[in-house]
Amino acid sequence: MNPNQNIQQFKADFFKALAHPMRIRILEVLSEGDRNVNELQSILGSEGSAVSQQLSVLRNKNVVSGIKDGTSVIYSLRDPLIKELLAVAKQIFDNHLVDAISLLEVIRNEP
Repeated sequence: MNPNQNIQQFKADFFKALAHPMRIRILEVLSEGDRNVNELQSILGSEGSAVSQQLSVLRNKNVVSGIKDGTSVIYSLRDPLIKELLAVAKQIFDNHLVDAISLLEVIRNEP
């Protein structure tokens, strides 16, 4: 695999790790600060097994890291730039939403 293919594969794997609504929400919560599984469960309103499963995917793709603290594990973002990536994704979504609203207004104003 050439260097360009390596970086493309890394990007593809990274975005696959993000490709789940609960994983995105976990990253949004961790953007605000480190949390353990119980805290994540409570914030997300989800079962521990579902949260743990999604954390496992994020850990395996090196998106989050966990540090043992007594009987629990404290999770954090491995790279603070993930917070910026999520903000950019929201801006892109907002731009698409604005475009859709504008198109809807044009359609509604047609005779």
